[in-house]
Amino acid sequence: MSTASLPASLIDEYAERFHRSRLLYERAGELFPNGVTHDARYLEPFPPYVEEARGSRKWTVEGHELVDWWSGHGALMFGHSDPDVVAAVQHQIERGTHPGACHRLELEWGELVQRLVPSVERLRFTSSGTEATMMALRLARMFTGKPKVLKFYGHFHGWNDFLIQGADPPFERNVPGLLDEVRQDTVLVPPNDIDAVVRALRTDQAIGCVILEPTGGHYGLVPTDETFLSDLRAVTAEAGVLLIFDEVITGFRVHPGGAQGRFGIRPDLSTFAKILAGGLPGGCVGGREDVLALLAFANRAGQKMPHPGTFNANPLSASAGITTLRKVADGQAAEQANRVARQLRIRLNELFARRSVRWVAYGRFSDFYIYPAASDVPEPRDYRWPPGARWHELATAVPAPLRYAFRLGMLLAGVDVPGLRGMSNAAHTEEDVERTVAAVDATLDRLHQAGML
Repeated sequence: MSTASLPASLIDEYAERFHRSRLLYERAGELFPNGVTHDARYLEPFPPYVEEARGSRKWTVEGHELVDWWSGHGALMFGHSDPDVVAAVQHQIERGTHPGACHRLELEWGELVQRLVPSVERLRFTSSGTEATMMALRLARMFTGKPKVLKFYGHFHGWNDFLIQGADPPFERNVPGLLDEVRQDTVLVPPNDIDAVVRALRTDQAIGCVILEPTGGHYGLVPTDETFLSDLRAVTAEAGVLLIFDEVITGFRVHPGGAQGRFGIRPDLSTFAKILAGGLPGGCVGGREDVLALLAFANRAGQKMPHPGTFNANPLSASAGITTLRKVADGQAAEQANRVARQLRIRLNELFARRSVRWVAYGRFSDFYIYPAASDVPEPRDYRWPPGARWHELATAVPAPLRYAFRLGMLLAGVDVPGLRGMSNAAHTEEDVERTVAAVDATLDRLHQAGML
């Protein structure tokens, strides 16, 4: 995309205010494709560079204070640089970061996961959420003897070859670099369509597992409800197909026991990351003992799934994870994060109604999404799903010029959001909500002046 599609006045003001970030981005262009190390951080004309972060705030290299709704891509439950996590990591880093051996912290970390999530009879640590979903799929193929996985359009399960198909619009496109032999083993169906699942399982006996984000694709961008999850559990159990909950984001966030704890549904396998490791790298697969047994050297199946991994359960990540899981166990952090996000959604809808703007803020847990194509001005209340919207409309990406212009306006107003969305954590406050609503108000003015609203 060219910056020519963005308002020149907005570009000029942003470039002047974030001038040091621009210089760093010029250096980054000589190192990284598009100058970034994560696709979501790409921004026209350039992204802000952050020097420090504490609680719900972060500070750019220019010294600008920002209310942060990225929450470490969802990995932070207690905000940036939580003192308890910092102390635990500082203590451990003096004792060693990689002994190349078993250690007591991995036991305590695993026991906490097992205690919080009843479906986790056994588990294995990985270094990321993508690795966890890769492991879950291989275990499912080995256990069932069936090669195919069923997933839903718009659900993201990491960037591994078997699950990246259909994650983002246009959903039917072939993701470059994937082998045809890999593509044909991924069966895609619309989200929240139990009839489509039933048809697929009846007509394709090679499907061995179903995977989904239990609150909806991209953490609730297209929400999922309890009825669908309950039906899916019944249908997969009847078909003898493994059900995998990808709780990389939802785990320990919507509830101490993850989405499965919140909804009272027991999957066969679950994947976790992000909050699991307290904001440091780390993931795991947990679930039925008979399935996880395939990782053992001597098991009834007579075949072992190989699983090395240099940083699996490393003590630094374990120390942060233990501290975080202890703190989330009473449920207060999840309640606080959910409460703040709900307050923000309501306040934004009050703003949209007052300004007669046909945008809707919606969500359910510690999330908020802004849908900029409502059929009418919303009522000033909380929405789980924008009235009249269809799933593919919610899942379709907001046009890049609007997404970039909105984020630039928010940054100039002292708030950082990943597009027209965000995630709360327990460090967010009512003051953060008020500052964010004011920033959206100011950004709407900018968009209106630029003819983009």
